Amino acid sequence: MRVSSTVIALGVVSLLTDLSSEMIYPLLPVFLTSVLNAGAFSIGVIEAVAEMTASLLKVFSGYLADRSKRRKPLVVVGYTLSSLMRPLIGIASTWLQVLSFRFVDRIGKGIRTSPRDALIADVTKAEVTGRAFGVHRAMDHAGAVLGPLVAVLLLEGMGLDLRNVFIMAAIPGAMVILTLIFFVREANTAPEGVEMKGQGAAGPLNRDFLVFLAGVGLFTLGNSSDAFLLLRLHGAGVEASGIALLWSALHLVKMLCSYIGGRASDRVGKKRMLITGWLYYAMVYLLMALPVDKTQMVLVFLSYGVYFGLTEPVERAWVSQIVPPEARGRAYGLYHATVGFCLLPASLLFGYIWQRWGYEYAFLTGAALAVLGSGVILMVREWRST
Repeated sequence: MRVSSTVIALGVVSLLTDLSSEMIYPLLPVFLTSVLNAGAFSIGVIEAVAEMTASLLKVFSGYLADRSKRRKPLVVVGYTLSSLMRPLIGIASTWLQVLSFRFVDRIGKGIRTSPRDALIADVTKAEVTGRAFGVHRAMDHAGAVLGPLVAVLLLEGMGLDLRNVFIMAAIPGAMVILTLIFFVREANTAPEGVEMKGQGAAGPLNRDFLVFLAGVGLFTLGNSSDAFLLLRLHGAGVEASGIALLWSALHLVKMLCSYIGGRASDRVGKKRMLITGWLYYAMVYLLMALPVDKTQMVLVFLSYGVYFGLTEPVERAWVSQIVPPEARGRAYGLYHATVGFCLLPASLLFGYIWQRWGYEYAFLTGAALAVLGSGVILMVREWRST
């Protein structure tokens, strides 16, 4: 069974959005420090404000999508805001202007994410939800692979400066808006074929969904910023240029594994797949804690990309099957907010343990929390088709 053309269109939208985004954000710290003469503190303020804004709005936009019973208008508004704001960073003269543009960009992300995931679930048959989210995440990661490469081409091949590279990000942004308007369609009716268990009148706040969120939150507390993995690579002897190439290669692994993992979850079950992915993550973190050489560390780092294929599409697909269709927007909002709010203390905890006791204990803590999160997920009941 094929995925909906709307899922493909939303995949193209995510690809173009990530292409546009990744043309800018890997270069943003350099732009802030070398062009605008800003310090490390300003970078921290910009990213903290941006990500917290997106996390908060994902709950509100999911609720609004359920109340209005329309997903597409919010998706269009969210992507349009981001597409308009992102290239304006190229004309900024102070870091506060960058903060304002990044703030509105993340407002757009907060508005679009929950309704978009709900729309994907709405237009997808229950038996292929994993495949649908796998396709979407794979195309998203493809954009993350292409974005830095395009930026390098513009910088080195065409001799553009940073400001002009940022402004050029408007081109894929415009294509995003056109794709949304002409190729994304709302579902005519709510998907059928799934009997929900334990849902009750509380909408998304049923017992299984709350346990699922608890497991996701616990796991996320051990899922710190990938910047620590890059630091571990550097500590193993990988130079800066090599780290940049490996970062692009990691997204390539994510892209391939997201489609494969999403499709496989439709056959083996979301619960089994998610637990497998989290235990695999724990194994990777255990290997990161070992004193391995540079070649071994590179292999471990690239194998980390497999974890995303085992979990990213599966988590989103499973949410759509734990809650009733009319509560999907709110459910995705709460899911994304849980992940967003737990990421900040996760990185703080990881960084503190690393600095206080060493990287070994930091990675071991992440592995332990992944195992504990898997134990919580065992208590979530599987959905069943009727």
